[in-house]
Amino acid sequence: MAAEKGKEEKVLLSIRNIHKSFSLNQVLRGINLELREGEVLSLIGGNGAGKSTLMKIIMGIYQPDEGSIQIRGKQVNLSKPSVALANGIYMVPQEPMLFPNMTVEENIVIGFEEKSAELHKRLVDRMQEVGWNIDLTRKASSLSIAEQQLVEILRGLLRQAQVLILDEPTSALTFDEAESLFRCVSDLRSKGIGIIYITHRLTEVFEISTSVAIMRDGVITLSGGVEEFTKEALVRGLLPADSDKEKESKEKEAYTIDYSQEPVLELRDLSGYGFNHVSLKLYPGEILGVAGVVGAGRTELATTIFGRDKVLGGKVFLNGKDITGLSTRKVIEAGLNYVPEDRHLHGLFKIADVAVNTTSALLQEKIMGSLILNRKKEREVTQKYIDDFRIKVTGQSQLTGSLSGGNQQKIVIGRSLSTLPKVVILDEPTRGIDAGARGDVYTIIHELRKLGVSVLLISSDMEEIVELSDRVVSVFQGCINAEFQKKDINQDNLMAAAFDVKTEKEVGA
Repeated sequence: MAAEKGKEEKVLLSIRNIHKSFSLNQVLRGINLELREGEVLSLIGGNGAGKSTLMKIIMGIYQPDEGSIQIRGKQVNLSKPSVALANGIYMVPQEPMLFPNMTVEENIVIGFEEKSAELHKRLVDRMQEVGWNIDLTRKASSLSIAEQQLVEILRGLLRQAQVLILDEPTSALTFDEAESLFRCVSDLRSKGIGIIYITHRLTEVFEISTSVAIMRDGVITLSGGVEEFTKEALVRGLLPADSDKEKESKEKEAYTIDYSQEPVLELRDLSGYGFNHVSLKLYPGEILGVAGVVGAGRTELATTIFGRDKVLGGKVFLNGKDITGLSTRKVIEAGLNYVPEDRHLHGLFKIADVAVNTTSALLQEKIMGSLILNRKKEREVTQKYIDDFRIKVTGQSQLTGSLSGGNQQKIVIGRSLSTLPKVVILDEPTRGIDAGARGDVYTIIHELRKLGVSVLLISSDMEEIVELSDRVVSVFQGCINAEFQKKDINQDNLMAAAFDVKTEKEVGA
């Protein structure tokens, strides 16, 4: 009995038979989960599986219809977020929620009652522990997504939570920043803190976790120690039953690029804010990967091509036509579209419905009508992308802001593809998307190339670049520093190029 009691005392968080429905939609159907001291529990599952709803219940944002939650063996009523915080639960959100006109330090320490000097010292000490160097006096509005994510993580670390929830914490971090986070997580484990780690990067599961649980359709379908699983087993547990990866792989291998054709997109010595003297060619049907770390200038390159930022020098040609410095609308009309990295800032009308968001890029097109909106065409286009992308919605009239992050991202991608571009720039297209949805996006990309559509793929996920690209260029400090043909595209080469490190093969040459 004593041993059993001691074991029970080590349970930080116990979730028992949690149910939750929204109208007729049953989101959670009897969730049972435990988190122990010093445990890192990786929670993975498809978009719409119920992960976000479960986390919001733990944080006191939603109330369960049925079931109970215990903290250290004591049943609690997490009626609101302040109660969850008082019970030692803190969630670092996937999408940063900062006050843009406040400084980094003000955003982190808000809500504390300690003296400013004491808080500042604690914050600096914590930053030194994890090896992060952020200017605390900067305005939050000036931060990149990666930097905003670091601020959110520091908020949680400073609050010394017993239960820390990390929702896709590395989705916008560089390799070094992610490694620092992993070291921080190990340190927190040693202090007995329990961590729920939500991720879609399966390699991270085996690097950082002690246990894993898979959610599908509102239930935990599989759980256990991480040593009981392989990556392949997790993928099989996540992918829909009708997924045909083998067929997709064969189709990919069978496709070849005709480099004797004229390039569909050509940059000649292009310079802009954050990059300099970039020259490259993109050919019909080609997927050209753009590798590099966050802050290398890849997104700035994309937004400048798209007409959102000013060209400081050089030229951009699309199908032989000079589109340098054209407005975004003119660039889209010419046949190029862009899926932005930050879907909330640049990609979505969250208070509008799914249909409006999916077809808004077509409003200037004749296909949607002139003075009168073609509602039939709107429904057809919207349904196509709902079906092709497996977007989980209750209907086309559902508000986009109520969807999970991954489903919102699919809508942003669908809207850009709805204009039938000849070139599409995808900037971190699967950020925050689960393995099953990622497969859906990859399938769409492969089908586009069969139609001669070319893709400029910007991704910090090296596996994604390797998986999809026909050719890769690496960007370092705003300049292209390497190019790789198909046979040389691997994670070792890309990682070395991203940090401008010469490989042994290059040194020997």
